[in-house]
Formats: sequence, C-alpha cells, structure tokens
Amino acid sequence: MSMNKNNYAVIMAGGIGSRFWPISTEDCPKQFLDILNTGETLIQKTFKRLQKICINENIFIVTNKKYIDLCKNQLTDLNSKNILCEPMMRNTAPCIAYATFKIEKLNKDANILVAASDHLIEDEEEFIKIVNDSFEITKSNDVLLTLGIKPLWPDTGYGYIQYTDEKLNSFQNVNKVKTFTEKPNQDLALSFIDSGDFLWNSGMFVWSAKSINIAFRKYLRDIYDIFEEGKQFYNTNDESKYIERVFGLCKNISIDYAIMEKANNVYVYPAGFGWTDLGTWGSLYKKLSLDKNENTITGKNVITYDCYNNIVKMPNEKVVVLQGLEGYIIVEKDDVLLVCKKEEEQHIKKFVSDLSKFKNSN
Repeated sequence: MSMNKNNYAVIMAGGIGSRFWPISTEDCPKQFLDILNTGETLIQKTFKRLQKICINENIFIVTNKKYIDLCKNQLTDLNSKNILCEPMMRNTAPCIAYATFKIEKLNKDANILVAASDHLIEDEEEFIKIVNDSFEITKSNDVLLTLGIKPLWPDTGYGYIQYTDEKLNSFQNVNKVKTFTEKPNQDLALSFIDSGDFLWNSGMFVWSAKSINIAFRKYLRDIYDIFEEGKQFYNTNDESKYIERVFGLCKNISIDYAIMEKANNVYVYPAGFGWTDLGTWGSLYKKLSLDKNENTITGKNVITYDCYNNIVKMPNEKVVVLQGLEGYIIVEKDDVLLVCKKEEEQHIKKFVSDLSKFKNSN
C-alpha cells in the first residue's frame, strides 16, 4: 500500500521520565531504554510503528538538544534533519508549534499525527487503521481530533475526556468533546467509568497543519507569533540558530491546557488498541510477566522469600536476597538504590528533586 505523502508524524521525546527513576535519568530518559525487556527501546518501538503510517522523511522527532545523539544512534533510519532540538523544556505546546511550522513550510496540505515516544500500543493493526481513518477526517474537516481510549478500569493516573452524542458530519465513530478532566481521585474515576461517556486521554492528536495553526493563532497568539516570525528560517541552515534564540521566550504550557480545553472544534475518536501510557512503575508492572507470587523480577541473582506483588529490577551481577516484602518497588542502577511502596510511587518525582538539592548541598 503506497502511503499518502501528505501524512506526517511528530514524536514528542523531550521528557526526562522522572517517575521512572532511578533507571530513567536526565542523561538517558525512559524513552531511550528497553524497559519492557523486548530488545527494543520505547522510542524505537514508536518509530517502527509510525513507519507503517508515514514515509520515513515525514516522521519528525522533537527532543531536548542533549538527546540528539541518543536519537541518532537508536533511529538509524531517520535523517538527522528530522530531529528537532529544543534548547530547554517548555512542555507540549511550544514543541508542537515548532514542528507544525516546520512541516507546514514543507507541505501546506500536511496532516499530522502527534504521539508520545514512550507509550505502549498492543494492537498495532487497529492503531494504524484508526490513524488512517483520522487522517481522512482531518484532511477535509477543520477539526482537532484526539484519540480517546475506552477505559478498562478507573485509573487515577490518567486524564479523561468527556464526549457528547454529537457526531462529526457523517463520521459515526467520532464525537464532539465536552470537557477534558485532569487526573481524578478514585471516587470520581469510578463515576466516570459508570457514566459511560468518558475516555482516557491518550495525548495523541491528529489534525491538519492548517487547523492547528489557526488554533495557535486564536488561543496561543504569543507562541504563534514567535514561530510565525521565524518562517524564513525553517528547513534552512539558520533554523537552529533562530530556535536557540526564541525558544526560551515561549511560556511553559501544555497543548491540552492551551488549546484543546478552549477550542470548539475538538472531537474524539474512541479507540481500543491496547494503549498504556508507561508513565509509572505501576503501569509497567501491569505489562510484565509475573512469578507465582505476583512479583516481576529482572536480574539473574535475585532470591525471594515470602515476597508478594513487588517490582524488582537489579543488575545481573548483583546477588539480592529479599524477605517478607509486599507491594514494593526495589530498583538499583549504578550507585542508586530505590525502595518505595508501590502505592506511594507518586512521590518518586519528589525524591528526584529532593535528591538534586541534597547533592548540591553536599
């Protein structure tokens, strides 16, 4: 099947994955790691999946400039001019604006899929079908389409999308979005599931370059102006110099908050393709194979006694004996050891920031 030259993909790969500390670090974040023990890193899996939807030269990676070598080394099929470097972290809106302006200058009829570099998708065929359907929708309709995932349990770690019965023209499986909701507490998550009109927010979007740029102009004019002003530099030797100069002027804001929650042409495509946002140790636990006591253990020399429901990740050469632990994350990497209750894993982000203060004061 020949691929439509107007279809593009943008992979966002600039995060530091601090909730996966200590294996994910600022020097090598989780998207560049093989955390599923499959022989491929998460970004390699994502890139390979998108190669089934877009031609290689239409796939772009946006990442922090310090990860450019990791991208080049892991994605050997990708031309290095397709790696967009952010000088500093500024959340998803500036990242998407930069990629959009660059792509629109190459092709004003571009349709763009925006995806994260570190999500797991189990049913690739269904994913490809839904993205191709979405491209068909966005090429002829001025809509911002988000892929919503039919929820399988009342997860409190995901954002939710509530939709109405209103359909988009003749597209029976696309609904108008009513609201975006941040991560709920357990009771709220349960009521979302019960009501039946909520989906998990996958953070994947499909739109035409035209439509998203109209939205930037309308709802995020300051960021629109910054990238509009650099038009003559995109896809030239002066591009990176311009981006270095202006990127820091962009406010730190997410695309959800800046545009998706405000725009009135947002629709959702409810999907079920075995999606997991591998955001935390707990989400990874659900995807790894377990022993008879429901432990997931990586490391050749780990011996357990009366241990249940733990995530253990140890270097192969390390001999580790664990006794009587239930519901813990025990991870060692280099000179760092983490022991943390699974249900308290939301504190890991805080540990990382406390640790940097601790190191600086010593």
